[in-house]
Amino acid sequence: MRKERKIINTNIRLNLCDEQDRQAWEYLQTMDREKYKSYTRAVVIALNDYFSREYRNEADPYLETREKEDAFLERVETAIRDGVKESVPMAMAKNLLEMLTPFVKESVGGKCLSDVATTMKNEITEDKLDWEKEADMDAALDFADSF
Repeated sequence: MRKERKIINTNIRLNLCDEQDRQAWEYLQTMDREKYKSYTRAVVIALNDYFSREYRNEADPYLETREKEDAFLERVETAIRDGVKESVPMAMAKNLLEMLTPFVKESVGGKCLSDVATTMKNEITEDKLDWEKEADMDAALDFADSF
Protein backbone atom coordinates (compact mmCIF):
# COMPACT_ATOMS: atom_id res chain seq x y z
CA MET A 1 0.00 0.00 0.00
CA ARG A 2 1.45 3.34 -1.03
CA LYS A 3 1.50 6.27 1.37
CA GLU A 4 -0.51 9.25 0.15
CA ARG A 5 1.60 12.35 -0.44
CA LYS A 6 0.80 15.96 -1.17
CA ILE A 7 4.01 17.69 -2.16
CA ILE A 8 4.63 21.40 -2.44
CA ASN A 9 7.75 22.50 -4.28
CA THR A 10 9.49 25.73 -3.29
CA ASN A 11 12.91 27.25 -3.90
CA ILE A 12 15.34 28.72 -1.42
CA ARG A 13 17.75 31.35 -2.67
CA LEU A 14 20.92 31.93 -0.68
CA ASN A 15 23.13 34.97 -1.26
CA LEU A 16 26.67 33.80 -0.45
CA CYS A 17 27.75 37.42 0.04
CA ASP A 18 25.38 37.61 3.04
CA GLU A 19 27.03 36.10 6.14
CA GLN A 20 23.88 34.36 7.44
CA ASP A 21 23.04 32.91 4.02
CA ARG A 22 26.63 31.70 3.57
CA GLN A 23 26.59 30.08 7.00
CA ALA A 24 23.28 28.33 6.21
CA TRP A 25 24.77 27.01 2.97
CA GLU A 26 27.83 25.69 4.84
CA TYR A 27 25.58 23.91 7.32
CA LEU A 28 23.70 22.28 4.48
CA GLN A 29 26.95 21.19 2.83
CA THR A 30 28.44 19.69 6.02
CA MET A 31 25.30 18.12 7.52
CA ASP A 32 25.31 14.48 8.56
CA ARG A 33 23.87 12.57 5.60
CA GLU A 34 22.96 9.63 7.82
CA LYS A 35 20.80 11.81 10.02
CA TYR A 36 19.41 14.12 7.33
CA LYS A 37 18.75 12.30 4.08
CA SER A 38 18.07 15.50 2.13
CA TYR A 39 18.11 19.30 2.33
CA THR A 40 14.34 19.12 2.70
CA ARG A 41 14.57 17.03 5.91
CA ALA A 42 17.17 19.38 7.40
CA VAL A 43 15.18 22.51 6.51
CA VAL A 44 11.90 21.04 7.83
CA ILE A 45 13.49 20.07 11.16
CA ALA A 46 15.23 23.44 11.50
CA LEU A 47 12.10 25.45 10.70
CA ASN A 48 9.92 23.43 13.06
CA ASP A 49 12.44 23.71 15.87
CA TYR A 50 12.98 27.43 15.36
CA PHE A 51 9.33 28.45 15.17
CA SER A 52 8.14 26.16 17.97
CA ARG A 53 10.76 27.77 20.23
CA GLU A 54 9.79 31.26 19.05
CA TYR A 55 6.11 30.65 19.81
CA ARG A 56 6.89 29.13 23.22
CA ASN A 57 9.05 32.16 24.08
CA GLU A 58 6.27 34.54 23.02
CA ALA A 59 3.82 32.69 25.26
CA ASP A 60 6.31 32.46 28.14
CA PRO A 61 9.05 35.10 27.89
CA TYR A 62 10.94 33.71 30.92
CA LEU A 63 11.21 30.18 29.52
CA GLU A 64 14.71 30.63 28.12
CA THR A 65 15.98 32.19 31.37
CA ARG A 66 14.55 29.31 33.42
CA GLU A 67 16.13 26.78 31.06
CA LYS A 68 19.52 28.46 31.49
CA GLU A 69 19.07 28.56 35.28
CA ASP A 70 18.09 24.89 35.34
CA ALA A 71 21.17 23.98 33.28
CA PHE A 72 23.38 26.02 35.63
CA LEU A 73 21.87 24.38 38.73
CA GLU A 74 22.39 20.96 37.16
CA ARG A 75 26.09 21.75 36.67
CA VAL A 76 26.35 22.96 40.29
CA GLU A 77 24.64 19.82 41.59
CA THR A 78 26.95 17.62 39.53
CA ALA A 79 30.02 19.41 40.87
CA ILE A 80 28.76 19.04 44.44
CA ARG A 81 27.93 15.37 43.91
CA ASP A 82 31.44 14.74 42.56
CA GLY A 83 32.97 16.58 45.53
CA VAL A 84 30.94 14.55 48.00
CA LYS A 85 31.99 11.32 46.28
CA GLU A 86 35.61 12.31 46.76
CA SER A 87 35.21 13.33 50.43
CA VAL A 88 33.06 10.44 51.69
CA PRO A 89 35.93 7.92 52.00
CA MET A 90 37.90 10.35 54.19
CA ALA A 91 34.87 11.04 56.37
CA MET A 92 34.29 7.31 56.81
CA ALA A 93 37.93 6.82 57.79
CA LYS A 94 37.67 9.61 60.36
CA ASN A 95 34.50 8.09 61.81
CA LEU A 96 36.20 4.70 62.05
CA LEU A 97 39.15 6.31 63.83
CA GLU A 98 36.79 7.95 66.34
CA MET A 99 35.13 4.61 67.02
CA LEU A 100 38.48 2.85 67.51
CA THR A 101 40.01 5.55 69.74
CA PRO A 102 38.82 4.02 73.07
CA PHE A 103 40.22 0.61 72.12
CA VAL A 104 43.56 2.10 71.09
CA LYS A 105 43.79 4.01 74.39
CA GLU A 106 43.27 0.79 76.36
CA SER A 107 45.82 -1.17 74.35
CA VAL A 108 48.58 1.45 74.66
CA GLY A 109 50.08 1.67 78.17
CA GLY A 110 52.41 3.96 80.13
CA LYS A 111 53.69 7.32 78.98
CA CYS A 112 52.71 6.82 75.35
CA LEU A 113 49.04 6.82 76.27
CA SER A 114 48.99 10.57 76.84
CA ASP A 115 50.79 11.20 73.54
CA VAL A 116 48.33 8.98 71.66
CA ALA A 117 45.38 10.59 73.43
CA THR A 118 46.62 14.10 72.63
CA THR A 119 47.16 13.22 68.97
CA MET A 120 43.75 11.63 68.70
CA LYS A 121 42.12 14.52 70.53
CA ASN A 122 43.66 16.95 68.00
CA GLU A 123 42.44 14.79 65.11
CA ILE A 124 38.95 14.61 66.60
CA THR A 125 38.90 18.40 67.03
CA GLU A 126 39.91 18.81 63.38
CA ASP A 127 37.19 16.31 62.41
CA LYS A 128 34.58 18.33 64.31
CA LEU A 129 35.67 21.47 62.48
CA ASP A 130 35.43 19.60 59.15
CA TRP A 131 31.96 18.35 60.06
CA GLU A 132 30.87 21.86 61.05
CA LYS A 133 32.10 23.19 57.69
CA GLU A 134 30.32 20.35 55.93
CA ALA A 135 27.10 21.06 57.86
CA ASP A 136 27.33 24.72 56.83
CA MET A 137 27.84 23.66 53.20
CA ASP A 138 24.82 21.31 53.40
CA ALA A 139 22.66 24.14 54.74
CA ALA A 140 23.79 26.40 51.89
CA LEU A 141 23.05 23.69 49.32
CA ASP A 142 19.62 23.04 50.83
CA PHE A 143 18.93 26.75 50.53
CA ALA A 144 20.06 26.76 46.87
CA ASP A 145 17.92 23.68 46.13
CA SER A 146 14.82 25.48 47.40
CA PHE A 147 14.79 27.66 44.27
